[in-house]
Amino acid sequence: MRIINQTKNCLLAEEAVIAETFFKRSKGLLGKKNLPTGQALVLMPCNSVHTFFMRFPIDIAFIDKYNKVVKIIPLIPPFRITPVYFNAHFAIEFPAGTLEADNLKEQDKIEFVR
Repeated sequence: MRIINQTKNCLLAEEAVIAETFFKRSKGLLGKKNLPTGQALVLMPCNSVHTFFMRFPIDIAFIDKYNKVVKIIPLIPPFRITPVYFNAHFAIEFPAGTLEADNLKEQDKIEFVR
């Protein structure tokens, strides 16, 4: 599945995986050595993320139920936890630097394309 910034008409991720079960969300990116460019992990539902025991930094975007960006957190290092964003419906984890390179901003609307 692809993730597109509908507001700016640009591709955010060529290959996104959705983690909808408790187990998949809990495992997330743990055990991986990196998150390759062009990939993303969608945690659904999710309004807070931790990077405990991860090996690399990531970018995180929190999205509301209308697919609008609530908050972006670029370059979050391992062993951190984000605040809880009560209006977020899900979170997307991207490779570090993706959100700055693609100029994703709060209130941008995203779209999932199969």
